[in-house]
Amino acid sequence: MKLKTILAAALLAFGLSAQAQIVIKFSHVVATDTPKGQASEFFAKRAAELTKGKVKVDVYPNSQLYKDKEEMEALQMGAVQMLAPSLAKFGPLGVKEFEVFDFPFIFDDRADLHKITQGPIGASLLAKLEPKGVKGLAFWDNGFKAFSANTPLKVPADFKGKKFRIQSSKVLEEQIRALGGIPQVMAFSEVYQALQTGVVDGTENPISNFYSQKMNEVQKFLTLTNHGYLGYAVIVNKKFWDGLPADVRGQLEQAMKEATDLANQVAQKDNDQALEGVKKAGKTTVYVPSKEERLALKKVLVPTHAKMADRVGKDLLESIYKATNFDPAKL
Repeated sequence: MKLKTILAAALLAFGLSAQAQIVIKFSHVVATDTPKGQASEFFAKRAAELTKGKVKVDVYPNSQLYKDKEEMEALQMGAVQMLAPSLAKFGPLGVKEFEVFDFPFIFDDRADLHKITQGPIGASLLAKLEPKGVKGLAFWDNGFKAFSANTPLKVPADFKGKKFRIQSSKVLEEQIRALGGIPQVMAFSEVYQALQTGVVDGTENPISNFYSQKMNEVQKFLTLTNHGYLGYAVIVNKKFWDGLPADVRGQLEQAMKEATDLANQVAQKDNDQALEGVKKAGKTTVYVPSKEERLALKKVLVPTHAKMADRVGKDLLESIYKATNFDPAKL
C-alpha cells in the first residue's frame, strides 16, 4: 500500500511537471550550420539547462514553419514565440530607426558596433519594438559587408553605371546611387542566377554569405571595404514574455547572453574561414583597399547619412557618432 502511494505521488508530480513545462517555438529562415542556426540551438540547450527543464525551446530552421515574409505576423499573433530576423525587417514593421544599421561606414569596426548593439543605444532601439507587441532580447552579428563585381572596385569611379543587388532599403538605395551605381532590390535566393546571367553586375555581402552562396564562382573581384553591417535581432512575443515567471525570464536572459556571445564569435570565425575559402578557390581576386582608397569611399558615402537622417532621427544618429567618436566633418 505504501509503495502504491509513493508511485501515485511520483506519477502525479511527473504529470504536474509535464503540464508546467513552457514550450517556446523559435523559428528562423537559415540553416542550422550558420552562426544564427548554431546560436539558436545553443540557446535551446542552455534554456533547458538553466531552467532545469521548465522551458523547452523547439528550434525550426530553414523556414520550416513560416516563409520569411510571414514570420513576423506569426510572432505578433503568438503562433511562434521567438524569431531572429534581419534588422531590415523592422522598417516595414514601422520602426525605421533600425535603418541606421544600413548607414555606410557608421561603424569603423566590431568594437564600435558592439558599443551600440550591446549598450544603451541598442537597448533603446529594441524597446521601440514593444508597441508592436514585440520584445527585443539581443542583437546577433552576421558581419561586415564587402563589394563584389566582375571588374575591380578600388575607387568610387569603378562603381559608376554598375547594377548592384541590395536588400530592400531606402538607405542602401541612396548608398549605391552616391557611388554612381544602380541599386537593384532582389531576394537573396535569386542573386546567384542574377549574377550568372548579368541581370546584376555586383553585390554587397558579408564574406560568409558571399562564399556560402558560391557567388565567388560568378564574381571575379571582391573588395574588402567593410563599409556596412548585416545583423539580426532576437525577438519574442511580448505578451508571452511578460507572462513568464520572473525567475524563468532571468534564466532565459542568461541563456540569451551566452548565445549572443557564441553567435558573434561564430560569425567572425565563419567570415574569416569564408575569406580563406574564397582565396583558395582561386576564382575571385580579393582586394584590400589602402587607407587612402577607403577614405575616398568614405568621403563619397558618409554624406548619405545627412540625406537619410530624417528616416532614423537626427538625435539617434548624433548619439551613435558620440558613442563611437565619429565626426563626419573631419573626413
